[in-house]
Amino acid sequence: MATRAKNHPVSGKPKGKTSAKGFDAIDLELFNSRLIAVAAEMGTVLRQAGFSPNIKERRDYSCAVFDGAGEMVSHAAHIPVHVGSTPLSVRAAIDAVDMGAGDIVILNDPYAGGTHLPDVTLVAPVFLSSAAKMGARPFAYVANRAHHADIGGAGPGSMPLSTDIHAEGLRMPPVLLQRGEEMVTETLTLFLANTRVTDERRGDLDAQIAALRTGTKRVTSLVESFGEDKITAAMRELQAYTRRMITDVIARIPEGRWAAEDFLDGDGIKQGRIRIAVALEVGRGRLIVDFDGSAAQVTGPLNANRAITTSAVFYVLGLLGGGTMPANAGMLDAVDLRLPGDSVVNCSFPAAVAGGNVETSQRIVDVLLAALAPALPEKIPAASCGSMNNVAIGGFDTLRRRQFSYYETIGGGAGAGPSGHGASAVQTHMTNTLNTPVEMLEAYYPMKVICYRVRRGSGGKGRHRGGEGIDREIEMLEPAQLTLLTERRETEPWGLQGGGPGKRGRNVLVRGGKSVKLPGKTTLALERGDRIRVQTPGGGGFGK
Repeated sequence: MATRAKNHPVSGKPKGKTSAKGFDAIDLELFNSRLIAVAAEMGTVLRQAGFSPNIKERRDYSCAVFDGAGEMVSHAAHIPVHVGSTPLSVRAAIDAVDMGAGDIVILNDPYAGGTHLPDVTLVAPVFLSSAAKMGARPFAYVANRAHHADIGGAGPGSMPLSTDIHAEGLRMPPVLLQRGEEMVTETLTLFLANTRVTDERRGDLDAQIAALRTGTKRVTSLVESFGEDKITAAMRELQAYTRRMITDVIARIPEGRWAAEDFLDGDGIKQGRIRIAVALEVGRGRLIVDFDGSAAQVTGPLNANRAITTSAVFYVLGLLGGGTMPANAGMLDAVDLRLPGDSVVNCSFPAAVAGGNVETSQRIVDVLLAALAPALPEKIPAASCGSMNNVAIGGFDTLRRRQFSYYETIGGGAGAGPSGHGASAVQTHMTNTLNTPVEMLEAYYPMKVICYRVRRGSGGKGRHRGGEGIDREIEMLEPAQLTLLTERRETEPWGLQGGGPGKRGRNVLVRGGKSVKLPGKTTLALERGDRIRVQTPGGGGFGK
């Protein structure tokens, strides 16, 4: 037991030696696991109770636990772009609403900690029975974020080629969805009135509420088992440990200035590549992440807000920690994040943001890794596919007599690295969803899957080969509207240390036996019998 604890990921201290708060290595890891288990069980409830394929099959949601000050303590292994950004929504909810026992706040506003409008966040306070008296401060908070496949707006799926936030759907600042365990009817009615698929939205929202109830019960149960003081101390010590560990991670980066740039293909409205630049300055145990030089915010929906860029930085720091570091509020304490205002990485109202969450976040990760590559050549992999390859299709299903709204992110190739080949046909970096199984897709939507396979030859060449992308073709059984938000159709995922680039993605419309290449970002009307083929990029290769 002592030997195992010696190399324990949480404290690295052998059993018998304790931290300043009285936790030895094993105790602290157990509390870390217990708090992660709360978030994981919330996710299990959300998935099992979820209504739409987007929740039940793709698992496009995230759950987390926060302390009484609203600082993140733990999260489950869900969606990276959610994890680092949800804390900003929790802070916005706490600042805007004086929450009491049984209350739940709902929000999706990208200008109040949200990402894009389909990502709906619910926040609930956790009150202990001993502190439920009037005016007591919550002991903790639980929160979840789920991608709702339609939240209104100009196109089905709420991922339109918009030019401002108003065209993207219903925007909700932090407001009460539930007051004292009673539903606020006005809020729910407003929410459901702004979607094309009311039953799905109500079902998924109910699943989110059920997940919060589970989280509240589990946090309360931990306090009943170990005591309020013990759990509070464990939360603080886990955050302090992450703070110490990230300082050590930064210290392992050679001091100096490491810079890189990369480009988005375009915003779908105006042509031209969009520059994202970063400079990392390392020294004195701190890391400055400066995005000065990045493009001004764009006309189309490729703008990322502060929450998204923060989340990408959070994710890359977690990668450098090697997967052993508890991901909590301590992660960014040694980081100075500098974001130019009114930029594509820190946009201002009313900029359109639908694709900033899914596409720009991926390129921000690419440019951060590119900057780190010469500093840490033994760690950093080549670029992955660099796109979530978003497909949104909606219309009316005459067989089932209802509206439908299908949304999917399609995986691609992972970049090869110093230790081996890149994985093929996977979701990479800021996304961690699954695919919609063919059986579920065809049973639920008026569509037929014609082709679904690995895109051979799309990975970059090298000593270690880049992962292969995906080739997917869907036939429409009803007329519908299509929106594609995809990247790496003009630029290639780069290789490293002599490795070749991954193959660019390709979108094709097949109509009447003729194939027409589509732009990376487009909206068009589909006819019955049309086929949409999406070929996703491969990952870059590593080494000659």
